[in-house]
Amino acid sequence: MFGTEITVKVKQIRDVAASVASAVLPAYATPGSAGMDLCASLPEKILIQPGERVKVPTGLAIELPGSGVVALICARSGLAAKHGLTLTNAVGVIDSDYRGEIQVLMINLGGEPVTLRPGERIAQILFAPVFTARIVETRELADSQRGAGGFGSTGR
Repeated sequence: MFGTEITVKVKQIRDVAASVASAVLPAYATPGSAGMDLCASLPEKILIQPGERVKVPTGLAIELPGSGVVALICARSGLAAKHGLTLTNAVGVIDSDYRGEIQVLMINLGGEPVTLRPGERIAQILFAPVFTARIVETRELADSQRGAGGFGSTGR
């Protein structure tokens, strides 16, 4: 196996006594999953209208093992394909020093309203290494075969 295991501390921050469903800990759906499922921590179901943007709480906060790790929030392909439900910011970034609640920014790009239920899987969280860049200004860059070609320059 090529992967490296890390330890991520997770804290439930929702108040179950305040009628909010308890948070569901992230989990891998299959042994080969790259991302862990994140679930909605809602007191009741919500209806997301076409074009509407919402912040969906997870009831969770995390502590990453250091500045060399980032958590990435990604859409669930099934929700996107079947209902047009995706993330407003394409990929959410959870920095190593963030300790607040993870909220998933979602948008309904479909033509019909979508209902989210308490505990429903709404996104995935992936953990990745972070490289810190040292920026060096220069007047020239090395040539490459592609050069400045972009936006379809390599074909369809």
